[in-house]
Amino acid sequence: MRLTWDEIRRRAKAFSEDWKDAHYEKGETQSFYNDFFEIFGIKRRQVAVFEKRVQAIDANRRGFIDLFWPGTLIVEQKSAGKNLLAAQMQASEYFDWLPQRDQPRFMLTCDFQRWQLVDLDDNGKELSFPLADLHKHVTAFDFMLGRRVSFETQASVTIKAAELMGKLHDALEDSGYAGHDLEQLLVRLLFCLFADDTGIFQPKDIFLQLIDNDTRDDGSDVGRVLNELFDVLDTPEAERQKGLSGELDAFPYVNGALFRGRLRTPVFDAAMRGHLLEAARHDWSGVSPAIFGSLFQSVMDAKERRAKGAHYTTEANILKVIGPLFLDDLKAELSAIIQRKTGRDKELAKFQDKLTRLTFFDPACGCGNFLVIAYREIRRLELEALKAQYGDQQIDAALLSRVTVDQFYGIEYEDFPARIAEVAMWMMDHIANNEINDAFRLNYARIPLKDSAHILHGDALEADWSSLLPPEKCSYIMGNPPFVGAKFQSEAQRAQVRRIAGLGGSGGTLDYVAAWFIMAGQFIKVNPRVRIAFVSTNSICQGEQVAQLWPILFDRFGGDCLCASHLFLG
Repeated sequence: MRLTWDEIRRRAKAFSEDWKDAHYEKGETQSFYNDFFEIFGIKRRQVAVFEKRVQAIDANRRGFIDLFWPGTLIVEQKSAGKNLLAAQMQASEYFDWLPQRDQPRFMLTCDFQRWQLVDLDDNGKELSFPLADLHKHVTAFDFMLGRRVSFETQASVTIKAAELMGKLHDALEDSGYAGHDLEQLLVRLLFCLFADDTGIFQPKDIFLQLIDNDTRDDGSDVGRVLNELFDVLDTPEAERQKGLSGELDAFPYVNGALFRGRLRTPVFDAAMRGHLLEAARHDWSGVSPAIFGSLFQSVMDAKERRAKGAHYTTEANILKVIGPLFLDDLKAELSAIIQRKTGRDKELAKFQDKLTRLTFFDPACGCGNFLVIAYREIRRLELEALKAQYGDQQIDAALLSRVTVDQFYGIEYEDFPARIAEVAMWMMDHIANNEINDAFRLNYARIPLKDSAHILHGDALEADWSSLLPPEKCSYIMGNPPFVGAKFQSEAQRAQVRRIAGLGGSGGTLDYVAAWFIMAGQFIKVNPRVRIAFVSTNSICQGEQVAQLWPILFDRFGGDCLCASHLFLG
């Protein structure tokens, strides 16, 4: 059950009342923390252990951590009235003795009645309060639900995550587990790793604990356990088989077709299990869905990527495209509404309605970079409108947040990045939901998944775009189609350009990207209101290329249509 913050605060207040007379470290600590974890709906034994033995590097000293949650929390408990500064120094020493991969972000020292919580990633920021005020500060423990984002830079966290997944990919592929099953497995694992650290799975780290505690060290049963987990994630709670282990039954129903269909069981060994555990211990709360897919895709051979036209557009460049395409105007419109003296709430509601009607299409979406960034920005506009309308009131975000991923469409040639794009959109959806949670003191998630981005796996130059998204319902087309210079095209690509451009003969010198320009022009003939922005990250797309392409566009679709509806960026 996903608890609201109001319910968590109520439980915290009851906990403070129940334990107001507690004072004895040896006799009461374990019951105290078992009850504390229950405030958040967490079974302590699922994620943390008591009396964790640690040893100094010189092996001459050893000690026992009162409560230890690997990578998350270390607790040093004392009897009432004892020196908490000394307890903090002891906890710091134990921290240094831990392997780096297990060193937690948070340190709690407590004597039952006094609490001191330190965030080691935020320059040792400290929060102190009495037990009676726990309910006033309980949101400081949101990291237990996977809601606290790392202070490490998003780029470095994302690069590290891609590298960790790349290790697992290579190990599985080298063992003979390859192709579609490998790609689907990695996409499912990507979702699980992100969900484990961001509050989709609650409590935090239940996926890590499942692999760490419920599989053999030699990895021989990891594949079986993963397939059992995927079955659980695809089965509503009420329909699950009786007798299912508590560890598996704790996972929510995800839906979204992500876990539908049985995969060939992967055979893990100890090294592969180690790679998976290393990835699970990484902090995925700071991973950017906008760039992860492209970084992860870089595990492909460089020559193969060039031949397919795979590429990566930075977030800064994406914002340069979508800003003048739609974002700048929408921001200006919202700002003007917020400044109104009368009729503001009505106009805010109309603005949100407008956002829900917009549709976005990237006919060369890759891993979804453009779609993810555009979705994030539209959700942020919606949130600003809701904040302006409702202030700090607690609202039902499930009813009032109405922008969804199913307003976004894409076409991708390769199956693997197409599936990553779908998951990246769900990841960004959850991040946007957490921003709503922070603004309105909620614990809301769109689980099970009901909406999905519409990502077509196919060749955009052969597909019927209107069958995916009718032009009449399209608002914006954007993206970075593959460049592939004329000299580097395959025979099949050259033939596509000749056919689409109607050049005949050799096909002239048009680059592959030109075909997307022409297809887009054809698509919007039915609806000239569609606005388009394509960016080419290759500076060669200038001069004679533009000179040859422009007459084709003008002849086919007319100057008025092009000037009113298109923004082509070189």
